[in-house]
Amino acid sequence: MVVLGIDPGSYVTGYAFLSTGDKGVRVLEYGSIACKTNVPFEDRLLHIITELEVLLEQHKPQVLSMESAFFAKNVKSAMILGHVRGAILVTCKKRNMSFAEYSPRSVKLAVTGSGASSKERVAQMVQTHLRLKQMEGPLDASDALAIAWTQLAPPSVVAKAPKHKGKNDMRKLILKMGGTLP
Repeated sequence: MVVLGIDPGSYVTGYAFLSTGDKGVRVLEYGSIACKTNVPFEDRLLHIITELEVLLEQHKPQVLSMESAFFAKNVKSAMILGHVRGAILVTCKKRNMSFAEYSPRSVKLAVTGSGASSKERVAQMVQTHLRLKQMEGPLDASDALAIAWTQLAPPSVVAKAPKHKGKNDMRKLILKMGGTLP
């Protein structure tokens, strides 16, 4: 089975392809899709999806494992990230890939044993788990490796990860934006 791990971003999207089989988990490829900052959003989104489609054709994953959306203080940033996540999800769904998402805290917990670990610590532990001699690329790439590894981690590790509050977080966001609740 091949798993695609994605750390979505509107300027840099990390990706990782992991394969599991008789020899355990193997890294097929990882890296990032970077966009220039002065390019309009719709062109950045097109660039991310175009590059991703090439990678999907090459590795033919069965599962998309993506970092879940979190509630940001900046609503516009959250909306843009939602567009990126949606475009990636549709691109993968068109290839009949199954979908799983993990909160950043769940990924950190599965990879390091602590949900409050730094990105650098996550990168170190991913390097250890996947037996990589060195980590290359930005932290977005190591985050994507961590997300894919979480998908393949033993269920007991992921089960210990905290669940999203969901409804309460949304209520807080609505109130913070000046909305009212029934």
